Formats: sequence, C-alpha cells, structure tokens
Amino acid sequence: MTATVLNSFDMTQRWMRALIRQPWWIAITLVQPIIWLLLFGALFKAVTEIPGFEAASYNDFLAPGVIVMASVFAAGWNGMGTLEDLQRGVMDRFLVTPVSRSPLIIGPIAQVSIVIVIQSLIMVGISLAVGAEFPGGVHGIAALFLATVLLAATLAAFSQAIALVTRQEETLIGIVQFVVLPLTFLSACFMQLDLAPGWIQDLAKFNPVNWTVEAGRDATSAAADWGFIFERIGLLAILAAFSIWVATRAFRSYQRSV
Repeated sequence: MTATVLNSFDMTQRWMRALIRQPWWIAITLVQPIIWLLLFGALFKAVTEIPGFEAASYNDFLAPGVIVMASVFAAGWNGMGTLEDLQRGVMDRFLVTPVSRSPLIIGPIAQVSIVIVIQSLIMVGISLAVGAEFPGGVHGIAALFLATVLLAATLAAFSQAIALVTRQEETLIGIVQFVVLPLTFLSACFMQLDLAPGWIQDLAKFNPVNWTVEAGRDATSAAADWGFIFERIGLLAILAAFSIWVATRAFRSYQRSV
C-alpha cells in the first residue's frame, strides 16, 4: 500500500510538471464553458418566467451546471496523455519497472482533478461577476467541487481505459464525443428536469453528470438537503472507484498486444 501511494505521488508530480510546461491548457479548456455561461445566461434569462421554474435567476441555476460541464470536457480528454505515452514507448518502460499499474492511472487523474479545481474557482469568480449567487456559501461550493472532481475521475479513468484498449486518437476522440455530449444534454445542466420530456427525466436518473449537477446545485442553494447530497457523492465515489479499477484492468489488454 505504501509503495502504491508513493508511486501515485511520483506519477502525479510527473503529470503536474507536464502541466506547468503548458499552463495555457487550463485557459483553453475554459473557453467553451465561459462562452456557454455568458451566452446562455443572457439568451435564456427569460426561462425563469416559465411556470414551474424554481430558480429566481437563470445565472444562479446555470452556474453549477457550467462548472460541471467544464469538468466533463476536461476529463474526457485525459486519455490523450496516455496515448502519447504509448506512442513514445514511455508506457512500455514503466511497465517493466516495479511500479504497480494503479499509479499509472491515478497520476493523470490527480492532475486533471487539480486542473478542475482551479478551473472551478475561476468559473465561480466569473459567475459571481455576471450576477450569480451561491447562497450555500463556502461549504456548498466545496461540496460542488468534490462532486465535480469525483465525476471527472470517473470520466478520466474511462478515457484512459479507451486509450489503452484502442490505442488510436481518432477512436478516442469519437468515443469521448459520443459519450460526453449526450451525458451533458441529458442532465439538468441547462434546464430544470421537471420541464423536460419524460424520457429525458427517465434517462437522467442513471446519468452521473446529472447526479453531479443536482448535488452541486442543491449544495449551493439556500436550503441544502445534505442527505441527498451525500447520497449522490457516495454514488459518484463508487462509480469513480469502479472506473479506476476498469482502467487498471485495461493494461492487460494492452500488454497482450505488445
């Protein structure tokens, strides 16, 4: 266990050094969420007048959803770094060392988690600047960040598993787009689910992106239901652990091919 923790720390350091060499990656991945926050917040502000819409301000409603969306897109591309390691032979050199397989997965996940926390702090600042409010305070924002990081770990591990199994950039890009976009739009990121078609409401019940949005939005509200929030965070933690296990097992598929 100690060796695994130390190896994971070393791998995290390696990936953080790579991030420091290209810090603009954080800004690049923020461009789309910022556009969505500013444009959607202005374009659909009249949504609050729809009968049954509970939020008084659409910016208040939208901000947690956009923060979650930013993490989804950032984590979805996590497997690209693993692909680069595969193509350069770096992964092969790691696999002949005593290092266990899980730190090779945990390292890039820890990096993307740090990136997402930084991005989320920036997004909270921008949201406040455009008039959004977070009545739940610091505790609510922290719960939103925790749920978001767990979701990101799930998607990052999934991305790495796809990279190890397919070993093709085009395939990874296609699968990530195929998964990420439906998960985002079949959730409460942009619209209250009570006002969505019934089939979307049914699918959203099994959508981890929706679990994250609902938990984060509830946590940042004035009357947070912490039982509901911890239930969603628990489900996300279980899913993240399972995804990391699957990604670690994907090394077997890669090793059989070399």
